[in-house]
Amino acid sequence: MRVLVVEDDKKIASFVARGLKEAGHAVDTAERGDDALHLGLNNHYDVAIIDLMLPAVDGLSLIECWRAKKVKTPVIILSAKRSVDDRVKGLQVGGDDYLTKPFAFSELLARVQSLVRRSSQTVEPSTLTYADLTLDLLSREVTRGGRKIELQAREFALLEYLLRNAGRVVSKTMILEHVWDYHFDPKTNVIDVLVSRLRGKIDRDFDRKLIHTMRGFGYVLKQQ
Repeated sequence: MRVLVVEDDKKIASFVARGLKEAGHAVDTAERGDDALHLGLNNHYDVAIIDLMLPAVDGLSLIECWRAKKVKTPVIILSAKRSVDDRVKGLQVGGDDYLTKPFAFSELLARVQSLVRRSSQTVEPSTLTYADLTLDLLSREVTRGGRKIELQAREFALLEYLLRNAGRVVSKTMILEHVWDYHFDPKTNVIDVLVSRLRGKIDRDFDRKLIHTMRGFGYVLKQQ
């Protein structure tokens, strides 16, 4: 999942971004409303977390502009403004949820997951399974053939992305956008290195390989 965090308080932005990354999400951040406006118009995000008091373009104006431009990214408003009128106004301009500061990160993460489920109109599974490979999104446990496999955060995020796209080839650019929080040059070998590490843990001790390279295209999780 790719998330945009729009917050001019660097401590809060760092806290939220770090927590989302640790949960396996790709995160972009913006301190100014005009920068966030540009990012939202030119990139796809699964959800945006937006503060109201921003330089250049305030949060409400940012959301209004996105909606006017048909940007449908689900929005959680994060604000110190607590009154009912403030919450109502935030929802009326196009926000989807409203969380007041201070907040518990666990609640923010739960709201992000709930909002994504509602926006996609699907029930988010707690586990992802392909062949004898299982990834538990809640406990963050990965097993293959009943054997537990220890993964680092980025490896877990890559495997989750491959499982969600099982049978479909995903390019390096697609992986960069969904697994990393910023853009690398697609020609870099950082993806190859990560895939190699993941393949070593997922496929090395099994006769049937699941992670395959499609030369010139990308990678795919499939049975052969």
